Amino acid sequence: MISTITLILKLLCGVSLFLYGMTVMGDGLKMAAGNKLESLLYKLTSTPIKGILLGMVVTAIIQSSSATTVMVVGFVNSGMMKVAQAIGIVMGSNIGTSITGWILSLSYIEGSQGIAALLSTSTISAIVAIVGIIFMKFLKKPGLKHLGAIMLGFAVLMTGMQTMSGAMSPLKDSPKFISLLTSFANPFIGILIGVVFTAILQSASASVGILQALSVTGGISFATALPITMGIGVGAAAPVLLSSIGTNKNGKRTALVYLLNDLIGMCVWSVIFYAANAIVGGFGFMGITMSPVRIAILNSGYRILNIMTLSPFIKQIEKLVYFLVKDTDEDTEEDKEFALLDDRFLKYPDLALAQTQAVINSMASKTRKNIFRAMNLMGEYDEKKFERVVQRENLLDKYEDKIGAYMLQVTANQLSSKQSARATKYLHCLSDFERLGDHSAGLAYVAKELKEKQISFSPAARSELQVLFKSIREIVDLTYESFTKDDMEAAPKVEPMRRIIIAMCGELKTRHVVRLQQGKCSIGQGFPFNDVLTNAERIAAHCSNIAIAVVEQEQERVDAHAYAKTIKGMETVNFEEVFNTFAEKYELPSLQEIDQMAEEKTIFDDEE
Repeated sequence: MISTITLILKLLCGVSLFLYGMTVMGDGLKMAAGNKLESLLYKLTSTPIKGILLGMVVTAIIQSSSATTVMVVGFVNSGMMKVAQAIGIVMGSNIGTSITGWILSLSYIEGSQGIAALLSTSTISAIVAIVGIIFMKFLKKPGLKHLGAIMLGFAVLMTGMQTMSGAMSPLKDSPKFISLLTSFANPFIGILIGVVFTAILQSASASVGILQALSVTGGISFATALPITMGIGVGAAAPVLLSSIGTNKNGKRTALVYLLNDLIGMCVWSVIFYAANAIVGGFGFMGITMSPVRIAILNSGYRILNIMTLSPFIKQIEKLVYFLVKDTDEDTEEDKEFALLDDRFLKYPDLALAQTQAVINSMASKTRKNIFRAMNLMGEYDEKKFERVVQRENLLDKYEDKIGAYMLQVTANQLSSKQSARATKYLHCLSDFERLGDHSAGLAYVAKELKEKQISFSPAARSELQVLFKSIREIVDLTYESFTKDDMEAAPKVEPMRRIIIAMCGELKTRHVVRLQQGKCSIGQGFPFNDVLTNAERIAAHCSNIAIAVVEQEQERVDAHAYAKTIKGMETVNFEEVFNTFAEKYELPSLQEIDQMAEEKTIFDDEE
């Protein structure tokens, strides 16, 4: 019993060292490469073949197909890469990850004596570890420090493999263990074992390494190794699928590609192979004893054969993932909007600017709705609505990237003064709309904090926020109208509205301090209350920026100091009139009036 526990602990120790070494080595490689790997991933994917080769090389470098695919999921989620481009890289990563098995085979090369002993894995690992720690601790250049981390990771990885092999070695004489391994020759059991083990370890390389360690017992035959190898590929999809949680639909489709590649390949080749095996009455090589090197050959050969089979069907795989993860009407609408930013219009600036106006108007509409949704959460929190606010904010980031990149191409052309003014307006307002989206998410996170910590504002604070939120709704509506319709009646009203909101937030901060002193509210309530006011001030400021840009465009003023000049020019008698009107409309209730208000008073309007 004690010997069994010791063996299990030794095996788990080897697995832990292996996984840690692989992580350290992979991180060191990524740090040494900087952002070059990421740049290559989304730049050099013009054809499926290039994508497969690129995915294979990058994965061979960072030693993890899951890490490569997780990066690609991120690129697709952000809109930098299309699903079709990602499929090739994912396929290539399946081949690239098999290089680890060849590296691990080195740990089984041992010399007996003399010069051969110097070439043993233990000696090489020791030398690499010593050089690595010297590089990390005593050298100052970042590149050499990263190289040191790579070397240390490699040494730890090899030590882990040796530890696993040492734990497995005594089992070669155990009839029970040999009998257990023989049961894995059943294709269904073998595939299931491969899937489960790899899903738990979240690493195909680790599973292959354990299989290689088991092979030193002499109990692993080809019939046992093949189904486990097939299952390993499917189980490796677990971390990729987990990484797609919270991504958009294209991100989820990319993660699904990883699973489908191995799942389809496993189904196709298991049917072909085992059907052929049954027809011929059993292949002669099924009983061959597998060694670590033979397992590396099997792993690489199976993966290469699998991708060679599936690569001609990339378009069909793309259609399948789109069928499995369907677009909603809203998703289809977004795709149509981004399609408006067509490169063919770049030769005709007026057309390109008109297309940009249509897309940025849609962005403005989504921004407006998101701010209103976030404020509604302050009154009645709902987790699904919170997630929608966050998802919309991520979409607004995508709008900024797409429109910004398109506008840079537009402005590269010769533009008239009027066209230049329009382009400047869009570029100025684009970042402001994106920042408004950030502050809508900021309000949503405050609402989430209040819910999770079970904090509620005092009746006084809720009454005051009712007035503030009504003013926010009005300034956002004015901004939306002024931008989307070039409304020169609405635009000049935004700046005086901003000043009212700034003054209101200042007064609310003062009142909160008074309530703190009187013990009517706590510091725990104060932090989220102050966060609401900060987001409100910033929303008002960005609304003012957009309105000023509208006025500038009308006046065809595009100099860098136009913002300050335009504000000063708007401070007319009409400005004072509008300011006074808003000041009267949004006058805060007095402290005495607040004390008389019922606590149950409805404060937040539920509107989309």
